[in-house]
Amino acid sequence: MVALQQVDKRFETAGKTNHVLADISFNVKKGEFVSLLGESGCGKSTILNLIGGFEKPTGGQVSLDGKMVRKPGRHCVMLFQEYGLLPWRSVLKNVELGLEPLGLSPNERHERAMSYLRLVGLETSTGQFPEELSGGMKQRVAIARALAMKPELILMDEPFAALDTFNRYYLQDELLRLQEKEETTIVLVTHDIDEAVYLSDRVLIMKPHPGRISKSLKIDPAKPRDRSHDDFHYYRRLIFEEFQFTQSHQQPDFQI
Repeated sequence: MVALQQVDKRFETAGKTNHVLADISFNVKKGEFVSLLGESGCGKSTILNLIGGFEKPTGGQVSLDGKMVRKPGRHCVMLFQEYGLLPWRSVLKNVELGLEPLGLSPNERHERAMSYLRLVGLETSTGQFPEELSGGMKQRVAIARALAMKPELILMDEPFAALDTFNRYYLQDELLRLQEKEETTIVLVTHDIDEAVYLSDRVLIMKPHPGRISKSLKIDPAKPRDRSHDDFHYYRRLIFEEFQFTQSHQQPDFQI
């Protein structure tokens, strides 16, 4: 469904070139959950922006369903940790926002928005405004809005990073349930090893300067996964060891 082929990305800033990504190549199958895992500054979010059409590659190509991605479109929706809700619109109207350009009747918009608010357990909160919601509830509204648009792909940039542990675990389970029901394809950016192992079908481990994929790891145990099981800790250890190996082979950026 998604294909990146030898993608390179450079930014020009104040006459200097910042080489952000080098030789990025991977595919994402329809219905797959893939995580990009790495430290800050390794280019994870830049990859999401390239897939979404918000940035253009300096070299190589990004395609969706065999067509090159040249600009943002309704083929995908991006979710951030900031939620992106409009404070002057109610929960219901925030979910309806993404449906307004589709030419649906007001009744059709209402019914579709309500069906996805029911999916995320917020059907009794439709008249509330963002300032009245907890962080977890705000992210559920954002997820309902994204799903209501029925995109081919959801791009998620650390959507649970600002939440406490209990809300994060709850929303991770909700996301897996909704993904199975809707058969949604998801690409997630995270720096949380546990989150990557718990949610993903495959984890792409990245190293920085410039950003590259150092390892692709398929996560085998069925979902939902048991965080206390030996299998879970086995994959955590594999990823941690990969980061240790990567860091031990990095050259310093300065000389003494």
